[in-house]
Amino acid sequence: KTDFINFISDQEWKSIEPVSSWFGPSSFLMSSMSALFQLSMWIRHCHGYLTENVGIPVWGSYAVFALATLFSGLILGLVSGALETDCLV
Repeated sequence: KTDFINFISDQEWKSIEPVSSWFGPSSFLMSSMSALFQLSMWIRHCHGYLTENVGIPVWGSYAVFALATLFSGLILGLVSGALETDCLV
């Protein structure tokens, strides 16, 4: 507590450089990081649901997520390939 009071009263806060706009809480970079953390929590929730409520073994849940990852990569690859072909033609 005393360190904080001294930090304010001695105006030590003036010597600290401000945070770059890249690392500000509302920047695109930090918003993207937040979305990734939210996605990881959603995946964890889904894993818990599959293993606890549905009764799928842990390796089965991992297999479901592996197939979902492969399938989404396939779809994204097909879409990007189609967009690339349309843009080049």
